Amino acid sequence: MPATAEIRPTLAPFTFPRGAERMICTICADTMVAAEASAFSDNVVSYLWTCDTCGHGFVTKHVLAECPDAPKHGDF
Repeated sequence: MPATAEIRPTLAPFTFPRGAERMICTICADTMVAAEASAFSDNVVSYLWTCDTCGHGFVTKHVLAECPDAPKHGDF
């Protein structure tokens, strides 16, 4: 049975020319470019990350500020 852990993102210790921040695997320290999947629910965006090098997976969650102009559930 796979286990899932929620951890805070770790940022790369250097800056890219575009100012992008990349995730770093907490097991093998390899950088990850993009999340495998994302989900949105109740102003929270969740991202599923899996390291290509060691297979370690984790989820990050980001709470979005309330936006009065955003479509409500069922509006789309």
